[in-house]
Amino acid sequence: MRVQSTKPGHRDFTIRSVRTIAASERTGMADTLLGMALTFVAGAVNAGGLLAVGQYTSHMSGIVSATADNIALGSLGLAGLGLGAFLPFVFGAACSAMLINWGRRHHLGSRYAMPLMLEAFLLLAFGLLGWLTHPSPGFAVVAVPLLCFMMGLQNATVTKISGARMRTTHVTGIVTDIGIELGKLFYWNRNAHNPDRVLADRGKLRLLVLLFASFFAGGIIGAIGFSRIGFLFALPFALLLLLLAGPPLAEDAAALTRRATKR
Repeated sequence: MRVQSTKPGHRDFTIRSVRTIAASERTGMADTLLGMALTFVAGAVNAGGLLAVGQYTSHMSGIVSATADNIALGSLGLAGLGLGAFLPFVFGAACSAMLINWGRRHHLGSRYAMPLMLEAFLLLAFGLLGWLTHPSPGFAVVAVPLLCFMMGLQNATVTKISGARMRTTHVTGIVTDIGIELGKLFYWNRNAHNPDRVLADRGKLRLLVLLFASFFAGGIIGAIGFSRIGFLFALPFALLLLLLAGPPLAEDAAALTRRATKR
């Protein structure tokens, strides 16, 4: 016999939690769902960046290393291209901080949704621009800063939302933290009653594995989609971001409209 939940408002809570994934009031479930969605998008966009310009654009380690190598080798032109990827990533992170702090100052529930909405429009522009102009040389000049700006924007947004518990645009930190928690999980505590015994944070480990899996799945789907469909494959990911950011922005817009009509 199928047992139905007797908890009042259980279904309403589930719907509300989905609608408020990018809202200012955070829950553990909302953080997990948002982190998974954004790592999925980052993995896919990373694959699109490789197709567009022949390099990954979601993490700065390789770009900074390549820039340093090119400076040492005297290849200042290539070093300049690296700088053209690094600075937009920083500016994207700065833009996210500015939008979130502005929203907090004005008590907006959409403070975290605003950077995601901006990323959605930029991703839409990337897809349309690639569809119209690729493989012209000028497209790569625009695409690299655009993608790096988006990734910096997204990474800073998730960092602010999660209190630096999550990163979405690269997996080095995620894999490192997975290794740390696995080391704790398999550590042999001789005295099980020792208050100082080593214990893994299973909730954190579960979150990290989900983030890693989302990035990996996004990379596979992005690689297949961008290679077979082209740059218009960016549109579904832009739509996903719009759906995440839309409800908080709509609620703020409705609240502003109500206040304006009462005056």
